[in-house]
Amino acid sequence: MSTPEQIATVVFADLVGSTGIFETLGDQTASRFVTQLTGALSGVFQHHHGRVVKLLGDGIFAVFAHEEDALAACVAIQERLRDKPIAPQGLNRAVQMQMGIESGEVVEIDGDCFGDAVNSAARLADLAGAGQIFSTQRVRDALPAHRQVVLKSLGPIYLRGKAQPIEVYSAAWDVQHDNDATVMGVSIVPKAGNQTLALHMPDREKILAANGVKVTMGRASDADMVINDTRVSRVHATAQWRSGYFVLEDTSSYGTWVYMAQQSEAVVLRRTECYLIGSGTICLGCEQDADNAVRIAYSVNT
Repeated sequence: MSTPEQIATVVFADLVGSTGIFETLGDQTASRFVTQLTGALSGVFQHHHGRVVKLLGDGIFAVFAHEEDALAACVAIQERLRDKPIAPQGLNRAVQMQMGIESGEVVEIDGDCFGDAVNSAARLADLAGAGQIFSTQRVRDALPAHRQVVLKSLGPIYLRGKAQPIEVYSAAWDVQHDNDATVMGVSIVPKAGNQTLALHMPDREKILAANGVKVTMGRASDADMVINDTRVSRVHATAQWRSGYFVLEDTSSYGTWVYMAQQSEAVVLRRTECYLIGSGTICLGCEQDADNAVRIAYSVNT
């Protein structure tokens, strides 16, 4: 049974490093622990007037009528995990969650929810790091003024599947400890002059400082990173610091694939550009699964 489109606020909350938890604890123990954890955290969403649409193995998918309730629920969960760390026996670290919030039209079919807001919330959660809550301009604009100040802009960021970048915000929920680390442990909040971009291949590495100098990648003999591959253009792509971010620009014939953080699908650049955040992989001229793909590992470091 379906209902017409309705406006809702969507939350995805994912357990960080769940693969490692299953490898360490074993499938049976880990499954039991994760089920108990997501069940307990689901109660927090319900307490804040949310509806848990479904549990996703190592995560929770919930919807709210109001953005303020969604943000309050996410903050409550992060505070709970901070104040009362949960570390199952056999695991040498406390578990953490990464979260994404988006608002928009959703369609409900037989209790499940679909729509662009659902997809965006899931991708924001993928992009967020341990202990982080990512949201959008749409969510921020719907919050009361005293809640808006909690959300700090990370600037325009390309989400997988989006043709245009969107303004992404991180919730500064922990005033005692400014947790700006991404899933790879790298700050993504611009700090002019303090960041470097490392571009690494098996036989070489290039470090780019936050000083506006451009690094070129391609087949040309005078490129900063010379790459001899028929899928790589003479000047295939450039990277440089601009307005508080490292920006990757594709100038090629075949395109550039950028895999950010935990996202399994790429942001595909075709004579376009994107911000590089956290850590990930840049593939020149093809997807990362192609034969002998040219892969450049990148990381933004402070």
